[in-house]
Amino acid sequence: MIRASTRDCRVNPVLPLQQTTLLSPASGTACVAPDLLARLQPATLAAVLALGRRRDYRVGDLLFRQGGTHDGIYLIEAGVVKSYYVSEDGRELTLGYWTQGHYVGAPQIFGGGQHAWTSVAVAQTQCLELPGPELRELSSRYADLALGLIDALVHKMQCYCALLQLLATHSMRVRLARLLAMLAERENGTVRGLSHGELAGMIGSTRQWVSLTLARFQDEGLIARSPDGGYRVLDPIALSAVQ
Repeated sequence: MIRASTRDCRVNPVLPLQQTTLLSPASGTACVAPDLLARLQPATLAAVLALGRRRDYRVGDLLFRQGGTHDGIYLIEAGVVKSYYVSEDGRELTLGYWTQGHYVGAPQIFGGGQHAWTSVAVAQTQCLELPGPELRELSSRYADLALGLIDALVHKMQCYCALLQLLATHSMRVRLARLLAMLAERENGTVRGLSHGELAGMIGSTRQWVSLTLARFQDEGLIARSPDGGYRVLDPIALSAVQ
């Protein structure tokens, strides 16, 4: 099994969520995946399970790599998968953390072409691997499967549209403030388990810039350092309103 670099392999206690991208535009709007398998008729479900191959991934195992051959999708049955893109100059942008009920491998769900980003397990993970050409043939015979795949693609589009809008219309300072506010809302006012580098990857910045800006947020009385190395949000309203 191919393994990713150490920086991609952290087990993250912040992520037992039904979230996709961490950069949803506002609290409460994180995309919740349609559970494809749960919506299938018994005969369709049996056919999909017969087609698929269950695979187990340890922390750091790659499901697929950016630039690799696209040959199908992976339905996440347990665990957490991180998807990220690496630019030509080596900068990494985290696209999302995906949990049970989501899938990775879009947009070419029937295979073909190359993967546009990398997906790696960041917790012990089990997936149902569905090969693209066979999935196409199966969806032509089962209407509920075809409709479920369409809904899943719509879900992916919504998530990536939200990410694109935030990256395109807000400064890095605003992105970081929104991210901290969102994480704190989900974790009882704290942000923990994420390094400065990982926070940088979620907003398209650098570790050094994030470290400096977090220090400024502390000076402004917006956040405070916690004994465990994380951060406590002191003024969530002001943090959410940062410009």
